[in-house]
Amino acid sequence: MIFFYSTLPFIEIFIITIILNYILSFVWNTKSMDLVWGFLAFLLLVAISGFFYLPVLHKIMLLLGNAAVIAFIIIFQPELRMALSKLSLKGKRVKEITEFDKFLNQLTNSTYKLADKRIGALIVLENEDSLQEYAQKAVILEANFSSELLETIFAITTPLHDGAVIIRDRTILAAAVILPLAEDTKEISKAMGTRHRAGLGLSYVTDALIIVISEETGKVSIARDGIMTRGVKSDRFKGIIKSIFNPPSKTSLKEKFKIKEWIKK
Repeated sequence: MIFFYSTLPFIEIFIITIILNYILSFVWNTKSMDLVWGFLAFLLLVAISGFFYLPVLHKIMLLLGNAAVIAFIIIFQPELRMALSKLSLKGKRVKEITEFDKFLNQLTNSTYKLADKRIGALIVLENEDSLQEYAQKAVILEANFSSELLETIFAITTPLHDGAVIIRDRTILAAAVILPLAEDTKEISKAMGTRHRAGLGLSYVTDALIIVISEETGKVSIARDGIMTRGVKSDRFKGIIKSIFNPPSKTSLKEKFKIKEWIKK
């Protein structure tokens, strides 16, 4: 117990150091840095007046200190807003990454479960280009994504299995979607089926990522930017999707814009 109390001053110094370092990291090399030096000089005068017992000066400095704290908060309002926003965004990003990983695991499991059963499927992951024009001609679901729902949609006994599914931001937007077929060219294999042609066709006109499961071979293919990658294994499948739909990078750009707008207010 004695050891614990003896270490408290060091713990206190460590915590104060972290707080000061965090604050200075936001104002370093900014116009506000000159005010920081002035504030530190003020604190030094308070310490000197107390150490050398200069009662009048010390009292004046303490009275001014109350006003200085309020002035500090007003002057550094943008930096304080930025600091608080950054702290909240860290927690939000961790949560978003966790939700994305959960979605990716479910999508991967469902995809390769369908492939093992030789159940054909066409799954479209919407990116920046809107797929609303295709969705509105199909069956709108707007349902939270789940492995069970995706597998049920593509079950042969269901009326929605003959078509594509569009997934928008971890939500199944629509099912039984009709996609444009790729035209016959030298690059397209004659053995390529309707699902593969549809996936490739959409990849020519949008930035979506299209997952194609062949009912003949049970192999998984991915189409994007007019290129069809066939026989994709589960590990590579996850890597491709993560490289395109990486939540931290997308979120950070949106949130940075929001923070800038907030600071301007």
